[in-house]
Amino acid sequence: MSRTRKIVLFLSGITLALIVIGAILLALLFSAFGDDAPTVRDNSVLVLRVHGAMPDYVPEDQFMERFFGADDSSLANLLVQLKKAKVDKRIGGILLEVDFSAAGWAKADELRDAITDFRASGKPIYAYIELGADKEYYIATACDKIFVPPVGDLFIDGLASEAMFYRGSLDKLGIYPDFAQIGKYKNAPDQYTRREMSDAQREVTNAILDDIFNRIVTTIASSRHKTPDEVRALIDTAPHRAPKAVEAGLIDGALYREQVESELKKRLNYKDDEKLRTVAASDYRRVKPESLKLNTGERIAVIYASGDINSGSSGGGGPFGDQSIGSDTLVKAVNDARDDKTVRAIVLRVDSPGGSAYASDLIWHAVEEAKKKKPVVVSMSDVAASGGYYIAANANRIIAEPSTITGSIGIYAGKPVLKGFYDWIGVSSEYTLRGKNAGMYRETEPFTPEERAKFEGMIGNFYYNAFLPRVAQGRGRTTEYID
Repeated sequence: MSRTRKIVLFLSGITLALIVIGAILLALLFSAFGDDAPTVRDNSVLVLRVHGAMPDYVPEDQFMERFFGADDSSLANLLVQLKKAKVDKRIGGILLEVDFSAAGWAKADELRDAITDFRASGKPIYAYIELGADKEYYIATACDKIFVPPVGDLFIDGLASEAMFYRGSLDKLGIYPDFAQIGKYKNAPDQYTRREMSDAQREVTNAILDDIFNRIVTTIASSRHKTPDEVRALIDTAPHRAPKAVEAGLIDGALYREQVESELKKRLNYKDDEKLRTVAASDYRRVKPESLKLNTGERIAVIYASGDINSGSSGGGGPFGDQSIGSDTLVKAVNDARDDKTVRAIVLRVDSPGGSAYASDLIWHAVEEAKKKKPVVVSMSDVAASGGYYIAANANRIIAEPSTITGSIGIYAGKPVLKGFYDWIGVSSEYTLRGKNAGMYRETEPFTPEERAKFEGMIGNFYYNAFLPRVAQGRGRTTEYID
């Protein structure tokens, strides 16, 4: 065989191999993105997991899910799974694995409500906690039964809130925080300007802790058939090892996972030699709500506003950053829903501590324009404060969870003055200015009295002529009442 023919055959073999590999990859991609529903056998148990930050919404990524096991642990996904399982005749019950969660108390309340709604079907839902604190146990108390492995602990020892202040460190570094703020309870800059809580911050913190703690106590008391005083006593003697928790009536058994599955088999009338039929959440996601006669009514647009508010595009979060609200992205979403004739109403889901005043006003304006065509309802998640409240204030309706942190109607702004720090490290600078106020934001000099008056006038103008009247108008109150 000639050398040329060998080369041709070799290259042909490589080409054929690449074609075969490409075909296999295409087949896998079509399989990944296809609408194939999983096989769900009768009397199956759906396994759901509560863990992590549990954002309101995470965009579906079927490729990552199929090939890399990406987990959508969003609240929206959990709620949809629970709704489907309630009406799906093939699902006999749910095993809810509750791990440590960084979600807020409002999300915990919403999840408890969804669990309660599922239980109305008569199907059991059992909670399994390997190790849990107050919030994990609070969620689990909505279930029919709670199980913890024999070596597990319940750290239901109450609530603690820590406020850190950096003024002492800034002073040592020669950095002066030059801030202005409007609003008695607008305490965000206090972490830089103070060394301890202000009376207003202490008042708010205690009010929030009292509210959440009392709800925890009354909820546990109701769910576990105890008095509030008995629950407080159990909190004060926590943590509780699983066997002690059983004795105290906090849980229903100190069992390992396979033993919990055996309990479910008994509840669902399995035969002794039958294996529990389970469905993973990642598979059950592929069951379309429409196949269970859900989502068959009129169309409502749900727009998620999660994270800090900034100008530009929204950030989707993921491994390289937190979720954020970009005014360009959110305004476009609101406008698209406004102009879509098949959409009857808009739900704006807000989970935001605020951010840019300018970006917030752009979103507010988009909501105001959308209201001229169709109802806009705001659903508040864990936080809808400051700018997060600004973008919600003019909705036709605002719905919040009992534990939602909202309000924070006020404004602050300022700059760090680095002159002392620069002197310490041997850095010097010299400004050349044109314009009377060109040096207002110099990082080496505090505001002069004249600059401060102009700066405070600027933020005061936004507060008194934008934020305050917009809230008053949206809620049907006077500016004096809101202020």
